[in-house]
Amino acid sequence: MTDSAVSIDVDATRLINELNHLATLSDCPEPSPAVTRVVFTETDLRARAYLRSLYEDAGLQVRADPIGNTFARWVGSDDTLPAVATGSHTDAIPHAGMYDGTVGVLGGLEAIRTLQRSGFSPRRSIELVMFTSEEPTRFGIGCTGSRVMAGAMSGDRLAQLVDASGDSYDVVRSRGGFVGSINDVALAPGHYAAFVELHIEQGPELESAGIDIGIVTAIAAPATYAFEVNGQGGHAGAVLMPQRKDALCAAAEMISAIESAAHHCDSRDLVATVGELSVHPGAVNSIPSRVRFTLDIRDIDAANRDMVINGIIKTAEAIAGRRGVSIQAECRNCDPPATGDDAIITCIRRSCQASGVSHRNMTSRAYHDSLFMARISPVAMIFIPCRGGVSHRPDEYSSPDQIAKGVEVLARSLADMSAS
Repeated sequence: MTDSAVSIDVDATRLINELNHLATLSDCPEPSPAVTRVVFTETDLRARAYLRSLYEDAGLQVRADPIGNTFARWVGSDDTLPAVATGSHTDAIPHAGMYDGTVGVLGGLEAIRTLQRSGFSPRRSIELVMFTSEEPTRFGIGCTGSRVMAGAMSGDRLAQLVDASGDSYDVVRSRGGFVGSINDVALAPGHYAAFVELHIEQGPELESAGIDIGIVTAIAAPATYAFEVNGQGGHAGAVLMPQRKDALCAAAEMISAIESAAHHCDSRDLVATVGELSVHPGAVNSIPSRVRFTLDIRDIDAANRDMVINGIIKTAEAIAGRRGVSIQAECRNCDPPATGDDAIITCIRRSCQASGVSHRNMTSRAYHDSLFMARISPVAMIFIPCRGGVSHRPDEYSSPDQIAKGVEVLARSLADMSAS
């Protein structure tokens, strides 16, 4: 049976009800529309228990690895073949929306249930993955579950990450009931025949163009840097302007230079963001002596991104020298971009045509677990529109119709890829 022969009937009402219920498992008090669900908190564990109950109701085999990556498997007729996988994450940054990641998890479950109702029997097993800690909220680095699963981060490094309370990742995951060696998390290349992630776009392109489905052909990769500028403090009234070595003024010039570098870059996909800034001593009548800020810079062209980073650091050093301050730059992570697999992209396009939905190829400038899964599996992503391109906010929204179309395309794609 090919994807075009599968009778697809997505139960959108059930899916939306499940998304709504999952949104109530939040550390934001009701009736707030915001969702806060930080990894390994009690709220996160309650959400995991709810999802497990849904997986088991669907007759899926469920397991969790030592860091909480959770796998729900629909066993195919030849379980010795590498499975076809889908999935996303359900953790949420503080005061976020209810669709980021969750559409890929619950939508992936509904895609499997849709195929079950159709009478389809997969040859390859189909596995739904819920990744641990896609968001960097608790430990300062995103996609820890997929990073370790794909071998992009060692178990030893992960275990030593600490949260704001000083608790290590190893301690916190154990409190949550996830035990065993972190070194057992990594999967071998080729473990999956394909991995497809359904996700809201988190940008405005699909909605603006009136397109139903985005087929992601490339995922931009982030590099994150931490900068520290040290100058000379003093009384705001007593130190004259020619004698000042103001760390904040120097940092402000550096931040402006970062924006300018991104604006004047030849790549339209490069973006740069300074999202954190701390000033010491932080008093109205004291000259800032130390400033720390972060840089998030992304592109689908790693060489271009790295060239821009090098230019930014040289410019910052020149500003520091001219202003009589010092600067240190620390690279926290520098990940390679990912390219969608041609065969999966073709499969998704075929599924869009069978479903009668409009579609276009596009780039993901936000990064996702698929970025790391690309190291061990062919990947691609399916995007659906979100209202106003808004994400990571309580008013994040994708309509039931848009979600249902994405699930239908995903179901057809999983059927196609698991049949061979």
